[in-house]
Amino acid sequence: MPKLKRVDGEERGGTDFIESLDRGLRVFELFGADARPMTLSDLAKAADLPRATARRILFTLERAGYVASDGKLFTLTPRVLALAGSYLSSNQVVTILQPVLDRLSSAAREISSLAILDGDEVIFIARSSPARVFSSGIDLGYRLPAFCSSVGRVMLGKFSNVELEAAIHAANLTPMTPYTVTDKVLLLATIITDREKGYSLVDREAEPGFRSIAVPIRRYDGTIAAAINMGAHVDRVSTGEMIDRFLPLLREAADSVKSQLL
Repeated sequence: MPKLKRVDGEERGGTDFIESLDRGLRVFELFGADARPMTLSDLAKAADLPRATARRILFTLERAGYVASDGKLFTLTPRVLALAGSYLSSNQVVTILQPVLDRLSSAAREISSLAILDGDEVIFIARSSPARVFSSGIDLGYRLPAFCSSVGRVMLGKFSNVELEAAIHAANLTPMTPYTVTDKVLLLATIITDREKGYSLVDREAEPGFRSIAVPIRRYDGTIAAAINMGAHVDRVSTGEMIDRFLPLLREAADSVKSQLL
């Protein structure tokens, strides 16, 4: 997929790039890759940094209140939620779409989600359910590969056929389930077809026993900014019901916000 790559100091140009900050953020991001507390050695190795450098970074994060330690293991503190809260409260797409998701979920009696493209993955940034209780393991900040998720495929539709073909050709398409499409020719054709249809329906490719349908969220100028979807377990909702019942609701929701997104 078209990826967002880390830019080093030379590519940034001169003194505009702060290498120490880049290293600190690299260590900070590692906590999200493992649910367990991590040792200094774990973090230094994963970040490809000298132990002394990693230790100074962790000490700084601890002094700032973002990391806690028992002397051996390091964990994030609840203070990091303030960073996420700042993003969610200041993001125009989330602010506008959350009430729409609430209405959508209430009307369909199913979970609805909002996601954005982040490199070769999608990240869920807003959700709603009739009971406001989300399915286990899928919550805000949850990530999935873009190539096999419904929200990912509709957002990948914003790229040209040439860009998509090059990205898919270079990608390592790791299957998430036995149903994940990893044939690159078929995947390219599927994304192009989904773009023409205006929606994507993914059946058990991203998560076992789960299917979902998504439509793109466009800004006022037609640019794809995000995607919304609805999903359900395969035992409860058929693909036909998703198209007949969920798709019109998703399209109506997407159309209702287009003029508000700048």
